[in-house]
Amino acid sequence: MKCPFCGHADTQVADSRVSEDGDSVRRRRRCLSCDKRFTTYETVELRMPQIVKTSGHRSEFDESKLRTSFTRALHKRPVPTELVDAAIQRITQRLLALGEREVASRAIGQMVMKELYKLDKVAYIRFASVYRSFQDVDDFRDVIDEVAKPAPKRRRTT
Repeated sequence: MKCPFCGHADTQVADSRVSEDGDSVRRRRRCLSCDKRFTTYETVELRMPQIVKTSGHRSEFDESKLRTSFTRALHKRPVPTELVDAAIQRITQRLLALGEREVASRAIGQMVMKELYKLDKVAYIRFASVYRSFQDVDDFRDVIDEVAKPAPKRRRTT
């Protein structure tokens, strides 16, 4: 690391400490030329994938757009903000875990659908109506029937 005071390229780490939240490392350094001390911070730089729209247009991932989708679908629904934040965090983590440079917007839409299904069935239907471009009442009926199906019973193993 180059010294910010004299520009010398040779510095020595005098002390390293992990931050309280564990997200960064604080390092005290000493310049071997001018003997001055300075602090550096080391953090992880994560790059979100580019989003590829159905038109082929590419854009940067924007968490606020994701939040807007949830907010619109959950308008006047009794879902705590903490649960919405957790859902958005899970989607963001899944995108990072994919390790891809580009992700289709349809894939993100599917992730939102899964999260909304767990959070609120009415919000799920609202989002699905726009996401799947419902054309008539039958489209709504099909999704309502899908949501209304009882979950299959799991067998107990003893």
